[in-house]
Amino acid sequence: MATVHHWTGLEARALRLALRLSVRAFAERLGLAVATISKWEKLLAATEPRPDTQAILDTALARADAAVHLRFETLLSELGHGASGGRRRVTTVGPRAWEYESWTDDLDRAAVALSRQSFAFADTLLGRWLTRFTSAELDDKGLYLFARSTALLGDLKRDQGAVLGPLSAQHSYAGARSVFAQLDIPRRVAQLDLSLAVVAEMSGKLETAARDYGTLAVDDRLSRRDRARARLWVGTALSKDGEHDCATRVMQAATREFEDLTEPDDWAVAQQKLALARRGAGDLTAALQFIDTARSSGISDSPMQRVRLDTAHGHILLSDPATRDDGLIVLDRAAGTAAKYGLVHQLRSIEGVQASAGPAGPRQR
Repeated sequence: MATVHHWTGLEARALRLALRLSVRAFAERLGLAVATISKWEKLLAATEPRPDTQAILDTALARADAAVHLRFETLLSELGHGASGGRRRVTTVGPRAWEYESWTDDLDRAAVALSRQSFAFADTLLGRWLTRFTSAELDDKGLYLFARSTALLGDLKRDQGAVLGPLSAQHSYAGARSVFAQLDIPRRVAQLDLSLAVVAEMSGKLETAARDYGTLAVDDRLSRRDRARARLWVGTALSKDGEHDCATRVMQAATREFEDLTEPDDWAVAQQKLALARRGAGDLTAALQFIDTARSSGISDSPMQRVRLDTAHGHILLSDPATRDDGLIVLDRAAGTAAKYGLVHQLRSIEGVQASAGPAGPRQR
């Protein structure tokens, strides 16, 4: 919110325009003569209202709503307003009102870009704010946006496969978690705990991930949907650790929760994970049924989801000698998509599945 330390005709004109008032209406609003306002309009920074009038202008600005403040700050910027006589006339704490709005819009755009795996664009949107301000100069609203930006940067790094290290998902998630804890927002802290558990799973710490998922699955700080997602990931960690039947039971409980919540995307992801659990248990018929259900569910067709579905489908086909070649073809397609969109972690997983198949004979196309 802007504060004017010393009014001149320039700031007075910007306030009148921000209020969208004529000279006459502005004079009536302030209780001043029209001639006084006209003088300000003509001389701008070369004239200064009397001290008692300065107080009247202070009151008019203080009573204005956020939209007026936004227009006021923007108008001053457009008028080339800066210093006069070495004095800065308008100061703000952290971002100005219009910057908060732009930052929020860019966060929404970055989330959409990430859902489409447009990593370069998302990185640009996030970087323009994370490099503009330090946390020390931000108020609570700015800190909240800073933490959200850092959490989204963690999602970007995770999807790119940068899981551990100083420029990794883990580092960004930990930073965002620290700020949300400072702001005392328990739900956001718990969501970051969930993201850090995903990082543990991706880095191969299955026991740690399963334990953390289990704790978060009953954590009241999280929404019902997030608790169900934690339960699903408990099953994922169990399946990766070879406990496929137990994993299936846990995943089915999460699936029922997603159905009750009417969350089709999460429900479809659960079908995909159930397919892999049944493949691990040797039940290929059920595995193919689950993957077909996931494919036909009508969920969002992002590159990431296509790669995950193709990887799961290829893995299942590869498990049966009769469909081995088909599985390799599907995995090749998944690898091509992963490479195209920079999905490094997914590409590594595909290469691991392909390597587990052993040397291939002549491929039928």
